[in-house]
Amino acid sequence: MDAKENNTLIYGKNPTLEAILNNPKRINKIYIQNNISYDNKLKKIIDCANLNKIIIQKTSLQKFKEHFDNDVNFQGVIASVSPVEYIELDDFLNIKKEGYKKLIILDSINDPHNLGAIIRTAVCAGFDGIMLSNHRSCPVNSTVEKISSGAINHIPIIKTTSLSAGIDLLKKNDFWVIATQMQAKDNYYEIDYTDMNFALVMGSEGSGISKTILNKADFTVKIESNFESLNVSLASAIIMYEALRQIKTKK
Repeated sequence: MDAKENNTLIYGKNPTLEAILNNPKRINKIYIQNNISYDNKLKKIIDCANLNKIIIQKTSLQKFKEHFDNDVNFQGVIASVSPVEYIELDDFLNIKKEGYKKLIILDSINDPHNLGAIIRTAVCAGFDGIMLSNHRSCPVNSTVEKISSGAINHIPIIKTTSLSAGIDLLKKNDFWVIATQMQAKDNYYEIDYTDMNFALVMGSEGSGISKTILNKADFTVKIESNFESLNVSLASAIIMYEALRQIKTKK
């Protein structure tokens, strides 16, 4: 088995199927456990793999345990894929879209579970891209792929050496920047998200958003809570869906 090469692994039927349907060229090989029951989803994975000439290797449960992470629920299916392809911010800005663009910027999000959940919610809420820093962010790894449930294949991921410089470029291209801060005066639902390109900046629960980034924000908003702070993936979801609600209501 060549699973220990420098490839990302996708665990489970749903993420594997999403990858095949949306970006089959990423997939190098699919491992399927011997003697598992064939449901409709597994049959579709095999059919799509054969259609795209992707190698399928049948493997015993013992081999899976020897070569893969035993703590992951892989449902008898693991795909070895090339790392996700990031895009440049300039390329994102050149993507044509009817209406306004919605981007989420993540500052110092190092937990892959949070990153995967934010990616999944961003896709569900109709956001157009996610921007990460090369140095202050979790990479898109197997955990991120798993938690995103394949959503990683549906949204551009922008990597930049400097979030600060990236924000400057966004502002030159008519983006408004909205940052979250516990001490902000405005609540997240008091901002009008409907008539502008905007970038929503989220920081980690620990360090929050850096002062440099906060100083570039056009608006700062808060989520009132009786608890000390919300998980960043939950906080992101609350604001993204408020933006979606406003946009849907205005149409």
